[in-house]
Amino acid sequence: MIQLQEFRARTEAALTALVAIPAHNEDRYIGSLVLKLRAAGYQVLVVDDGSTDRTADIAAVAGAIVVQHSKNQGKAAAVRTAFNEARKLGVDALVLLDGDSQHDPFEVEQVVEPVLAGRADLVVGSRFAGVTSRIPRWRTVGQHALTMATNFGSGVPVSDSQSGFRAFSRRALEGMRLQHVGFSVESEMQFEAKALGLVVEEVPISVHYQLAAKRNPVTQGINVLDAVLRLVAQHRPLLFFSLPGVLLLIAGLALGVYVARIYEATLTLAVGYAMLTVLLSVVGVLSTFVGVMLHTVRALFAEFAKRS
Repeated sequence: MIQLQEFRARTEAALTALVAIPAHNEDRYIGSLVLKLRAAGYQVLVVDDGSTDRTADIAAVAGAIVVQHSKNQGKAAAVRTAFNEARKLGVDALVLLDGDSQHDPFEVEQVVEPVLAGRADLVVGSRFAGVTSRIPRWRTVGQHALTMATNFGSGVPVSDSQSGFRAFSRRALEGMRLQHVGFSVESEMQFEAKALGLVVEEVPISVHYQLAAKRNPVTQGINVLDAVLRLVAQHRPLLFFSLPGVLLLIAGLALGVYVARIYEATLTLAVGYAMLTVLLSVVGVLSTFVGVMLHTVRALFAEFAKRS
């Protein structure tokens, strides 16, 4: 009887959730991944991002709904397509996971459970939240660095900001408007979660790295960090512009005091220090006011969006 109740509960959860897989040239693993998810009763959407192999054909034969991009547009575009399709289907939850076999499809249930239970709007499957997996050290160092930057910039603390295994409530689906391109989409989600006041929760997941990285990890990391900085400037202008501006202004004033003391002691103007004082003060004041103005404009746009 208990087993039957558990089966019914899992079936009901599967019917209210859509599992979406952004995929680019993943025909080696996409078929088995879709079959496992379908066997668990989940609706499966594969967003084929301009693959040149048989990813789309194999996914369709395995039982997935397939949406194809005519050319490769990047993961962010594939995720936006998944969001749009989930909105059209009216599901209660969307689960994203990668198509390269690094995520365990049998862990979908634990990732989506907080959303279906109404406890969270965004659930991040974390590789660093308790489950020990064999992760290359260079990946661990890079992921922690990007997580620290994303957490500081967004104000939403998680242990794995770059995890592609995550779940979203209907509220998150309706509210999030992901705009950036490239591989910063996971970081952007944290900024959107902060702006929308979404409840974020983490669950531990395992991960398997069977294939070599498709892209240069250093280049990809730099691109993500650049995107995070742009997100900070866009979402938190006071932090990005005004805080450094205030620090520069304080430094300029302190150096100005030092210049005044030199002049008082020697009756000689330290021209170099004096010019640096002016530069620091002017840049500090401008940066501070730019941050305040952008923050005000952003607040006005947010208020206008709520009223409309």
